[in-house]
Amino acid sequence: MNSSRPYLVRALYEWIVDNDCTPHLLVNAEYPGVQVPSGFASDGQIVLNASPSAVRHLHMDNQAVSFEGRFGGVAHSLYIPAAAILAIYARENGQGMVFDMEPPMAGGPEEPGPDDDGPSGGEPPRPSGRPSLKVVK
Repeated sequence: MNSSRPYLVRALYEWIVDNDCTPHLLVNAEYPGVQVPSGFASDGQIVLNASPSAVRHLHMDNQAVSFEGRFGGVAHSLYIPAAAILAIYARENGQGMVFDMEPPMAGGPEEPGPDDDGPSGGEPPRPSGRPSLKVVK
């Protein structure tokens, strides 16, 4: 069976927007194939505001989420494989869903290649486990 993650992400995105809230994606920035601006990730993760007013050219399918967003006033094209999405939630109330970590797909690259904008090899490896969200008010 196909992963349910991309279907749930699309459904929750629509539900959050329909309720006039701001959808945020928590992304594993170190997952192979993730393309996000370097320097904005913290502890290997990045939170992205994916609201219709914050992004352009949003495309969600069973493989990935892609859109154009601005970071520090500069436009960037982002590409997030579905398996790299750790959570989707509403900024206003935290309602949404957290997903389990998924290993990279078989046959895919084990590590980011030299052309990827991934983190440099100087960072220590992170312990594996469930991602966590905390409410910031």
